[in-house]
Amino acid sequence: MPVTDTPGSPGSPSSSGSPSSSGSPSSSGSGFASASVPRHLARGALGFGSLIAAFALIPAFGPATLLLAPVGVVALRGCPMCWAIGLAETVSRGRLRRECTNGSCELKPVAR
Repeated sequence: MPVTDTPGSPGSPSSSGSPSSSGSPSSSGSGFASASVPRHLARGALGFGSLIAAFALIPAFGPATLLLAPVGVVALRGCPMCWAIGLAETVSRGRLRRECTNGSCELKPVAR
């Protein structure tokens, strides 16, 4: 089968022994995506808001506000770039599929 969403040689089973994916939305790559775009945007608002508040409120409330920083990092699932990658994955989930043929991979729209 020429379609795979897992790293490795095209059409071969993944390293876990399971057959290669047929491009279903639940088998997307890195795991930064959320269930929906609004949920992802809410996580971003919480994450960025917590990070900004952690540093902006130091003059008013002291170093205790730095306790908000871990909340922001967890909400963003790492760094802000991780959140941005997750947003791209969430938006494209179910719309794009990676096809690998003869060692060359391309992103193609899913036929509906």
